[in-house]
Amino acid sequence: MEKKYWVPAIERADKILSIIAYHPSEYRLIDFSNELGINKSSLFSLLNTLESLGWVKKEKDDTYSLGMRLGVLSASYFKQFDLINTFSLEALSTVDEVDETVQLSMLDETNIVYLAKKEGSSPVRVATDPGMKFPAHATAMGKVQLSKYTYEELKALYPEEDLEPKTQYTVKTVEDLWKQIISIQEHGFIKEYQEAVENFYCIAAPIINHENKIIAAISVTILATNWEKKQAQAQAEIVDLAKRISLKAGFLASVKSK
Repeated sequence: MEKKYWVPAIERADKILSIIAYHPSEYRLIDFSNELGINKSSLFSLLNTLESLGWVKKEKDDTYSLGMRLGVLSASYFKQFDLINTFSLEALSTVDEVDETVQLSMLDETNIVYLAKKEGSSPVRVATDPGMKFPAHATAMGKVQLSKYTYEELKALYPEEDLEPKTQYTVKTVEDLWKQIISIQEHGFIKEYQEAVENFYCIAAPIINHENKIIAAISVTILATNWEKKQAQAQAEIVDLAKRISLKAGFLASVKSK
């Protein structure tokens, strides 16, 4: 972002609020000073101002938690947050970069429901449209969203061990599905290789909200003939898009602890 008109004091306040959001009632003034490399005199003035405005609250043990003012502002923000509209705006740059179809979906029991789609210039069209459903286990977006379940919850969702095949490459059992979806905890995305439709590969990443919950997923779909050439760029772009939308849904990027 252009920093020509940057205000350092606001940046410091943002860092303080991010730390408190992840570590409420843990940090004192000296801890912020050590963490951020800001002298105690400047921090005292900044924290005092934030406390006066209701953005933070000073506890009896001199630690800080988020203030009521932030709760009021966040409630107002989430009333106006529109997932589909946010996707439609944010996905434009992603499609420009990878020139492939990017989609948004939500989980509905064992299916995903397609909510929105932005297409690239490929003459081969991905045959999905908003409102359509598709088995979650056979799609990258579905696997991403199923990752919010424990193994026991996944087994309850799929009481039959064998899964419906959509192509010859579709994951066949709940056990194998579980092995696939736990990879998102390590990588932050999932790749799907012709499981939904033959000759199409897919990369998906989660949309996470202010409660740290997966509320949706986005994906980029690539023809097999373009996969080797585009997969690295597509992976980076879809992960970045998921982060941008998640931030607008209220998810806070993690900050290191003391």
